[in-house]
Amino acid sequence: MAELEVLKKDPAAGRIREAAARGTLSHALLFTGGGDKTGLARYAAAAMECTADRGQPCGVCPACRKVLEDIHPDVITVRDPDHKNIAVDVVRAIRSDAYIRPNEGQRKVYIFPDCALLTEQDQNVLLKIVEEGPPYAAFLFCAENPSQVLQTLRSRCVEIKLRPGSEEDGELSEAGEELCRCIGSHRRGAVAELAVQLERKKLDREALAAMLERSRAAFAAALLLLYGQQPGEMDREIAPFLAKNLTKTQIMSTIELLQKYHGECAYNVGPGHVLGALAAELEGIL
Repeated sequence: MAELEVLKKDPAAGRIREAAARGTLSHALLFTGGGDKTGLARYAAAAMECTADRGQPCGVCPACRKVLEDIHPDVITVRDPDHKNIAVDVVRAIRSDAYIRPNEGQRKVYIFPDCALLTEQDQNVLLKIVEEGPPYAAFLFCAENPSQVLQTLRSRCVEIKLRPGSEEDGELSEAGEELCRCIGSHRRGAVAELAVQLERKKLDREALAAMLERSRAAFAAALLLLYGQQPGEMDREIAPFLAKNLTKTQIMSTIELLQKYHGECAYNVGPGHVLGALAAELEGIL
């Protein structure tokens, strides 16, 4: 699915995959900021329903396909077209429905595509079910601004901030490719020098995660190229460079390191620490 491929490139999708792999994906998620919040919420729902042994959401199992096509019976997108805001009776019906076990999936998932339509009364009705509901019930909220959600409800959610498509995203993509070039050049100290430059730019953890994900994607394209699969448009230049200058073992080891430190960005670890540790380990590989 083309939409799935677009979603997978979002750094927020990486956080969802990592949490799903660890079995720590929260039952209450709040997606904020720009970008396709509802699409990422559905991506998280697919991870919750996915029947694959690993790599949730796989995107190909029947459960994933139904969720992504918005036809899964246990993934409900909450709407109320008859009213300006979502009526409290609709929310009360959801609260009751949450105690009914899933029809065919592992979870009962409720997606709220626009929290601006939830009144204070709505959110107070949801509060107890989010806090004390059955273990199979999950609630995914989408809001342009986290202030649209009451603090009492927000405190029970894990917030995932999305970045809008912007000039900054282009700069992060370029930084990710520059990291690839430093690694592929074999010049001692090149990665450490780039790390110092990036630290001076005061990257936050989300920006660093986006940069590392771009680098990982380029290395993954280089690995596939070694197996005869041509890279996509974005990796058409960088993937052959990596495939030519690095061994298969070096490429695979670098992918593992980039995944490892991308995961570190989800925790309260400073970008400078992540960059320094990554540079030291990459020097060891090369």
